[in-house]
Amino acid sequence: MLTALLVSTATLKVAFSDEFNTPGRPDPTKWNYEIGFVRNKELQYYQPQNAWVEGGHLIIEGRQERVKNPNFKAGSDDWKTNREHAEYSSASVITRERFSWKFGRLEVRARFRPEKGLWPAIWTKGVEKPWPQCGEIDLMEFYQDHLHANTAYGAIENQKWDSVRTPMKHFYERSPKWASEFHTWAMDWTPDYIRLSVDGELLNETVITEVKNPDGFQPFHQPIWLLMNLAIGSTGGDPTKTKFPARYEIDYVRIFTP
Repeated sequence: MLTALLVSTATLKVAFSDEFNTPGRPDPTKWNYEIGFVRNKELQYYQPQNAWVEGGHLIIEGRQERVKNPNFKAGSDDWKTNREHAEYSSASVITRERFSWKFGRLEVRARFRPEKGLWPAIWTKGVEKPWPQCGEIDLMEFYQDHLHANTAYGAIENQKWDSVRTPMKHFYERSPKWASEFHTWAMDWTPDYIRLSVDGELLNETVITEVKNPDGFQPFHQPIWLLMNLAIGSTGGDPTKTKFPARYEIDYVRIFTP
């Protein structure tokens, strides 16, 4: 097992935290939402009501239910508007327009059911430039029986990915009850590197001193914002045999900065 080389939080300050101890809607001063059909031709319609705080956890729930698409246009060629209904719903909880940060350490303690059809993620995007020029950091993506830890940048026609996919078998060998346990994902970010880990095990490292977009922009030297979402279908696989509702639970989010 590779051990993550961690940024010491003793030299950092707490810039953002949510322990999810207050039941009800997530704190609106900290959290915003993506709404509707957003990316990757996924099956779910994102809506805020699929996210709430209960029992000390943020719950993001994927449901098999019919949701009317208010942007439906008959005959449209756009996948976001040519479906009159979604057959699934979920939530994408984000800090955009609430909080962004630059360098330090991000910790998210969470659990989910690693099952085909589901695509939970913890990830970030830079505040400037469209994707992928903004830079993407994936602390965690689960799909197709693998955990993924990635960074992405470049131009839309020339995307650059630094990706590591680890089979779930690796984690089950460490703990047969892995799927029912909470785990801590972390990102350690300095001007020189991004290190992504789970439970102290280093999964991926990107040396960002070697990273630049074609226009010379350094995507990982700018503030970023956080997304936590549960996608359904698309890269996550066929959900027709998936048991719903499916819960993605977050115990806490902590961000430390210099």
